[in-house]
Amino acid sequence: MVASLSSVVPGLALLDRRLIIVTGKGGVGKSTIAAALALVAARRGKRVLVCEVNAQERIAPLLGGPPSGESTHEVLPGLHSLNVTPRAAMREYGIMVLRYRALYDAVFENRVVRFFLRAIPSLSELVMLGKVLHEVRLVEKGRPRWDLVVLDAPSTGHAVQLLRVPRVLLDTVPPGPLRRDAEWMQALLLDPALTTAALVTLPEEMPVNEAIELDEALRHLLEIPRGALVMNAMPTARFSREELARLDELRQAAPPLGPAAQAAHFQGVRVAQAEEHLSRARAAIDLPLLLVPWLARERWDRSALEDVADVLQSQLEMRPVSLAAKAAAREGS
Repeated sequence: MVASLSSVVPGLALLDRRLIIVTGKGGVGKSTIAAALALVAARRGKRVLVCEVNAQERIAPLLGGPPSGESTHEVLPGLHSLNVTPRAAMREYGIMVLRYRALYDAVFENRVVRFFLRAIPSLSELVMLGKVLHEVRLVEKGRPRWDLVVLDAPSTGHAVQLLRVPRVLLDTVPPGPLRRDAEWMQALLLDPALTTAALVTLPEEMPVNEAIELDEALRHLLEIPRGALVMNAMPTARFSREELARLDELRQAAPPLGPAAQAAHFQGVRVAQAEEHLSRARAAIDLPLLLVPWLARERWDRSALEDVADVLQSQLEMRPVSLAAKAAAREGS
């Protein structure tokens, strides 16, 4: 049987960290989970920034707003979004180092200098990650500007490459400004009081395989604290074993009973396969589990995202939630 709410252990204080890194295989719903976690935090009164990295923006549209672009944009009260691009991050980093915009323009916007900058390994990844981590530790009026930064990280391989940059620089770069930046970035990433990672996967063979590999990389290669495993789009068991056996017998019946029994039988098979993949993921990845059911929606919009946020919030707070009742209330309003 699929894990029940009572067997799902919430990511302890997951939203109490300053940085949540959300990653996993491409196509598993990372952006949806990142946006939903940000929404849950904003509901708690936190001031939240959710960052994408050089991406075709999905977060702000999911939340019902226009794309945020290269500057922070308030999508909902207390919830801001940002798309971090190499060029904008490089410009901000250069101005911070040189102090004067005119000097930056004279140096960094020089065609020859830009050619050499592109030849520096991992520089674009460094400035993009540095921009995100700068927002994490940014202080305004004596308090952090953001209570929480959610990083919608790239898919597995690219995420590992991005998050490895500070350590690679520490192993290769001599003392100087670049090394000092790598030092504080690495310290922030490894601080369990500030940072945690949420691994997102689907109850399917390839996504689970990649989640297991990613968990291994986080533990041994990156050493970044891990907070939760999010199993997304988990199909719901609708029939008992006895009912499934009866449905199997009815599959050869005349329409409409036969085709309906066939469809129900396939749903039962899918649930059984998903539960096997879930069990394998839980056996290999020793993390608190957040379980998001498969949601049938005509449009994947703000309403659907609110439902995902409701599910995550209910598990983080250990209270039940009825999406069916919520949908009925929406239809009746």
